[in-house]
Amino acid sequence: MSNAMSNVWVRRDAVVGVALVIALGAAGCTGGDSRAADDKPSATASVTGSRTPPAGGPGALPGSLTGQKLSWRRCPAPSVAQGADSKAPGSEWQCSTLKAPLDYAQPDGPTIGLAMIRAKATGGGRIGSLVFNFGGPGGSGVAALPSFSKDYAKLRSRYDLVSFDPRGVGESQGVKCLDDRSTDASRSIDGTPDTPGEVRAQQADLAKLVAACVKNSGAVLPHVDTISAARDMDLMRQVLGDEKLHYFGISYGTELGGVYAHLFPGKVGRAVLDGVVDPTLDPEQAGLGQAKGFQLALDNYMRDCAKNTADCPTGRSRQAGDQWIAAFLAKLDGKPLPTNDGREVTQTIATNGIAATLYSKDDWKYLTMALNEAKETGQGNLLLAFADSFAGRDQKGRYNNLMPANTAVNCADAKQRYTQTQVREKLPAFRRASSVFGEFLAWSLPACTGWPVPGNWQTPDVSAAGAAPMLVVGNTGDPATPYEGARKMATGLGPDVGIEITYQGEGHGAYNSGNACMTKTVNAYLLDGKVPAKGTVCS
Repeated sequence: MSNAMSNVWVRRDAVVGVALVIALGAAGCTGGDSRAADDKPSATASVTGSRTPPAGGPGALPGSLTGQKLSWRRCPAPSVAQGADSKAPGSEWQCSTLKAPLDYAQPDGPTIGLAMIRAKATGGGRIGSLVFNFGGPGGSGVAALPSFSKDYAKLRSRYDLVSFDPRGVGESQGVKCLDDRSTDASRSIDGTPDTPGEVRAQQADLAKLVAACVKNSGAVLPHVDTISAARDMDLMRQVLGDEKLHYFGISYGTELGGVYAHLFPGKVGRAVLDGVVDPTLDPEQAGLGQAKGFQLALDNYMRDCAKNTADCPTGRSRQAGDQWIAAFLAKLDGKPLPTNDGREVTQTIATNGIAATLYSKDDWKYLTMALNEAKETGQGNLLLAFADSFAGRDQKGRYNNLMPANTAVNCADAKQRYTQTQVREKLPAFRRASSVFGEFLAWSLPACTGWPVPGNWQTPDVSAAGAAPMLVVGNTGDPATPYEGARKMATGLGPDVGIEITYQGEGHGAYNSGNACMTKTVNAYLLDGKVPAKGTVCS
């Protein structure tokens, strides 16, 4: 969403280091349907096209789709929509376009082109394709997979590594909303409004966003839901020539994988869900969980900083850090930090910049650098750089389509719509969950109010009786998808399907943490079919 932290993965620039980040909150367009007198819809708009039925598998697809032959070619550099800071991948990478029904209720109707990328298996004993989704919703798999190929080199020995831009993302008819200058202006709006005027400004900003999305992408908005994306993956499986879908889903990709397993339990191959979304929570509950998760990560950073960093900006204890962070952010609400490029670091931008460094313990040192810069020089250059990367803005001021795609998918999925009155009622609970992130998450809840497409579900159905065992990996220190979600996903998939394993560590996700135990456990499952015991713990 434009003002709050959105539920997406992004590729961070060299200042932060190589990592994926999933942001907060926008999985939640949530709340009841009641609307108080002061709660106007953010926009009135119409879009074209029917909705994909919310349950059950798709009808038979025409042979022109299931029998299509992909034309693989050398990959170009990622587009601006995918992430223009990236370079063209090496010669081992090939790209193509898969045609899928725009609307699965009309399988013989118009199609949508889905951008794909692959690197063919390097060794003998090829198992098939291993399809990756790196999260979001809104992250470009075409841009992300080559960037992280070293992490998956062992898996490539027996799999073709494959990823894609889901519908509405990147080059798969990516959703377009505001232009770059308007997006900059939207991000400057106060994400924790304190006055009626600031509330009105936030509402007006949301109405402008919705109108721009309808104007620029109205035809695709009804068809970017997760159920349709899961059906795309089954078509992809068929076209790639695989009997089963072998899958590696990260963050939002775990929800997509759970929905796929529910729709096509008999087609599940070896599947890993890492950094797991809790499928039982409505968006309000998920937001509260994330508030607690990010506060935990920040507290852990401050303890570590106090113990191990001589120039720790937050002081010699977590308690001192709480006080310093609160005072620092409160000051920014009235006096933003200047930066070298002329933009200002507001309270909202600073909070997003802090969040961007909490996804990996390796990035905590960058948070120390950013806070010391602000404390000692009164400049916000590093915080702005982190917040920009979080939002998908490159150094030339161009935005990828991460944020609009994130909004469109979340609002096509979730039925709930929040009102301003409901946010005010829920603010105390969010503040208790996190003094730093709670209000931002609460005020992000109306993000789908006024959206022209109704959502599919209250919460996604991931029940997958009869599916093959799926690894469900939880991280005890995960800020964005709290650890408890792994158990809920494993339970939801079914007693013989969801195999929960635990990483006792910091950061978002586990496989890419570098933990040798986790790498060995997941690789043994994917490469050799060795299902670990339920409750396996790596630390």
